[in-house]
Amino acid sequence: MTDAGGFAGRYREAVAARGRLCAGIDPHPELLEQWGLPVSAEGLARFGDVCVGALGPTAAVIKPQVAFFEAFGSAGMAVLERVIAGCRDAGALVLADAKRGDIGSTMAAYTRAWLGDESPLCADAVTASPYLGFGSLSPAVAQAAETSRAVIVLARTSNPEGAGLQLAQAGGATVGQTIVDDAAEINADGRATVGVVVGATRAHGLDLGALGGVILAPGLGAQGAQAADLPDLFRGADQGWLLPASSRGVLRAGPDVAALRAACEATRDDIETALTGV
Repeated sequence: MTDAGGFAGRYREAVAARGRLCAGIDPHPELLEQWGLPVSAEGLARFGDVCVGALGPTAAVIKPQVAFFEAFGSAGMAVLERVIAGCRDAGALVLADAKRGDIGSTMAAYTRAWLGDESPLCADAVTASPYLGFGSLSPAVAQAAETSRAVIVLARTSNPEGAGLQLAQAGGATVGQTIVDDAAEINADGRATVGVVVGATRAHGLDLGALGGVILAPGLGAQGAQAADLPDLFRGADQGWLLPASSRGVLRAGPDVAALRAACEATRDDIETALTGV
């Protein structure tokens, strides 16, 4: 699977049609119970079916949190396979939130699992941790470039524990900034193969202007970030690449499919209004 424009073209087409929102699918036990579902593989499957029906035709990007599926073992991963396939069949891009990171052949195996055409878990993009060294992600970056997919790497996360590492100085810049700069260098070809995760819950202190790739900005809704905060938080960035994410803020509208779809649309509209002023 290749195309001349790489992931950039597919992403821009999706957000032009559906707006800038990454809708998370986070089936944590409390949410399953809130939806009146059993905390079991059966409940997870029913949860997944609702999300595919509501979000698949609506959101530009859908981000299933892999950990909540892994918790149910092989049955949970089978549900995840169906969720990924269902959302992609409905026209959404799927970003697997797996946060994988390793070296050598192990990273290559992770890459085949999440970005390989032959894998039942194949998504359009995957999150990855660069904190074994950005170069450790080379197998994923190469696979993503070859197949017009993307790797979204952690740069400045929203958890307070991340600051000690991500704001540490490395060669005259913060560690987080070096990750952004490494990604920008790869994206100089215009294909947007590497994006970054930058939390929307606080000032990040990064120069994102030259990134040329997706800026996944989690934290809307339950974590306290508001759409109105986005223009100031990401001033200087190309906001065409800004992809705010909301999970529980949207999912709490379920389990009714129509209500969940309406919550997704309302969140998207709030984002577009904040970023365009219209």
